[in-house]
Amino acid sequence: MLELSILGFLAEEPLHGYELKERIKALQGHVRPVSDGALYPAITRLVAAGKLGQHTEEGASAAPRRVLSLTEAGRADLLERLRRPKQVEITDQVRFHVVLAFLRHLPDRAEQAAVLRRRLEFLQTPSSFFYRDGSPVRAEEAGDLFRQGMLRVARATGEAERAWLREAIDLLERPG
Repeated sequence: MLELSILGFLAEEPLHGYELKERIKALQGHVRPVSDGALYPAITRLVAAGKLGQHTEEGASAAPRRVLSLTEAGRADLLERLRRPKQVEITDQVRFHVVLAFLRHLPDRAEQAAVLRRRLEFLQTPSSFFYRDGSPVRAEEAGDLFRQGMLRVARATGEAERAWLREAIDLLERPG
């Protein structure tokens, strides 16, 4: 997920490490904060793999800054990650949002629709935070105010996301 975020943001424009970190933080929010101890080793791996280029620029009032950019190998890797997201990137809400944030870089509308269809199929499977006798517990069966609230919010969110996914898939599959 971190590498996908790095590749995705650098597909939009070259950035220095601090700017990149701030954009990743904004995308992933407080749910999954990015640390320097994770970000900079990931950048180093991508540079070593030839997926990122780097050059130094003079800082405005500080030391020179390392500016990162996407190479053709990096662009190819980004497109492959978007074409074939891992299952956890489909099922985990935060990871799916990272895929969604960069899906526009995938030039083929049918491939974009295929990714959205995978998410829709996942969301159509009945699930819950809580189970009784192997079956999902519905909000009306939750038994307490707080679990009922969790389940009602999740249901409303799921309904809204499924509706948007259907609309987006329909739009992407229209000719022209």
